[in-house]
Order: sequence, then C-alpha cells, then structure tokens
Amino acid sequence: MKRRDFLKVSAAGAAATAVASPAIAQSSPEVKWRLTSSFPKSLDTIYGGAEQVSKYVAEMTDNKFQIQVFAAGELVPGLQALDATSSATVEMCHTVSYYYVGKDPTFAIFASVPFGLNARQQNSWLFQGGGNELANEFFKKSNVIGFPCGNTGAQMGGWFRKEIKTVADLSGLKMRIGGIAGQVFQKVGVVPQQLAGGDIYPALEKGTIDAAEWVGPYDDEKLGFAKVAKYYYYPGFWEGGPTVHAFANLEKFNALPKSYQAILANATTHANTWMAARYDMQNPAALKRLVAGGTQLRPFTNEVLEACLKATNELWAEVSAKNADFKKVIDAMQAYRSDEYLWWQVAEYTYDSFMIRSRTRG
Repeated sequence: MKRRDFLKVSAAGAAATAVASPAIAQSSPEVKWRLTSSFPKSLDTIYGGAEQVSKYVAEMTDNKFQIQVFAAGELVPGLQALDATSSATVEMCHTVSYYYVGKDPTFAIFASVPFGLNARQQNSWLFQGGGNELANEFFKKSNVIGFPCGNTGAQMGGWFRKEIKTVADLSGLKMRIGGIAGQVFQKVGVVPQQLAGGDIYPALEKGTIDAAEWVGPYDDEKLGFAKVAKYYYYPGFWEGGPTVHAFANLEKFNALPKSYQAILANATTHANTWMAARYDMQNPAALKRLVAGGTQLRPFTNEVLEACLKATNELWAEVSAKNADFKKVIDAMQAYRSDEYLWWQVAEYTYDSFMIRSRTRG
C-alpha cells in the first residue's frame, strides 16, 4: 500500500511540475532591448556603466533579458539619446539629464546643478530623500522612467588656454560646458557651447572654443585635452556629484515582467556604485601623470567662485518664477542640501580636512 501511495504521489507531483513549468517559462520571456549611450566607447568608465547594466541583467535572467549597448553615434547622436528612448526608437539610453535643459531646465537638477549636492548627498537625496519620486514624476512627461546609473564624483573645472584669475578673464571666453551650468557662466561673461564628448578635442584644437570641461583626470587624459590647453582648473562647482541616468521607455518598461523590472532597477543601482568607485580609483594616478607631463593645476579664485554663486542664485530665482516644475524640485533639493551640509560639517568635513592636513605634513 505504501508503495502504491508513493507512486500516486509521485505521479501527481510530476503532473504538477508539468503544469507549473510552462507557467514559469511564460513568466521569463526572451526580451531583447537596445540601449544607446551618450558616450564613446573610449571613455570606458562612463560608457562602461551601461555595459555593467547589460552584463548584470543578462546574468540575472540566464540571458533571457538581453540589452545590447551602442556607443554615441552608432544609432543616434549622443545628445539625442533621450529623444530616441522617448519615441521608442530604442528601448533604453544611458545619458545625463542636464543635456536636455533645452527642453526644460528641470532636467538638470536630477543630474547636477551649480553648487548642488556632492555624490553621496546626491545618492542620499535620490534614493532616500524623495528625489527619485520627484524625478520620475517629471520624466513621465517625456514617456520615460529614470534610474540613477553612475556618478563621477566632484568633477574638475576644465581646461583653459589662459589663466583665469578674475571674473574679467572670463569675458568673451568660448567654453564647452553642458547643461544649465552654461547659463550660469553666461551671466559672468562666458559664451557657453554644448558639445558631445567626442567633439570637444577637435573644437579645442582648432580654436573654435577657448576652454572645455568634461569629467576629471582619467577621462580628460584619454581625450587628450592636455595637448591643446595648458591650465587645468578645479573644482567643477557645477558638478559636485553628477548622476548619470539610465532611461527606459515607459511603455516598454511597464510591459516587462515584474521580476525583470526589479532586475533592471538593481542592475542600474550596481552600475551607479561601480562607476563612482572606478573613477575614484583611476583619477589620482591620471592626475599625477598629467601634472608630470606639464599640466598647470590651478584652483578657481574665491572671486570667481563667489561671482558664480551669485549668478547661480539669480538664475534659480529667474527660472523658478517661470517654471513651476523647476521651482518645486530646486526648492526640495536646496532644502535637502541645507540639512546635509549642516550634518556634513560636524563629521565628514572635519575628518577630511584633518586627513588632508595630515597627509601634507607627512
């Protein structure tokens, strides 16, 4: 009897498995997406964030969900990545939202704005302080959903053909600078130019522009800026902790199984950490090489920084008066920034300042 009961149970179990297996298979469909990047393959870290997403999504789905990554220009120009995703020309893109301030200046806040948040504070605001909710409420208007997918840390202030000691030195200067930061610089006399990463060197070499900023030592060395500009300034006060986003077409994302949605969100979060860690590893050695090769490292003077801070506050007031979305988000970010720096000066700033002084003495 026991043997017969066992056989019945086994048969029932096999039948249940036969019924369950197709259901499992149906819940894990084959999905193939295309992702267009705003960055060239040569910039392996910022471009590499998208490759990390592709890799982890494939591994976590046994290759059933595949995302093919294309560099800037292979499918669409780098600065049209969001448009291609919004229209479902591609399912996804990897870009920086401040590239799209021409559509609405609110885009910039979710990437980086002058005198905004540093990298850790940016992640804190987005993931824990309501920033992502504000972001996707806004991004929905463009038919996309956004995921933080990289951060460079505080960037450098850029490459200049001449020294910048006073605000007057900025007058008439043609500078490649992206996003809303260009509007701030315009207030202090700069003529801003927005160019994709791969177009900066030729423009600087030909003298079409007088100065350019990109990211930091590792990428800037790769792009060869030291060959055509001598002075390297810091800090990039307009990018204290810029977020690189992965955007997915909203309908395409909503059509994914819930498990794939969760996997994609987790893969982008991994890439967000990976990129910041990799830049922090690569930048010190690159900066040493640049300085050893003759690059003149310079800090922006307090006069320049104060003038740009004044211009920034004026711009926020002007834009907020005309754009309700911008006002809502910039007010939220600035309130979060105030609390963050109130805390930051208690421990982080004191610790970092001591360690810098200690290293100098050593």
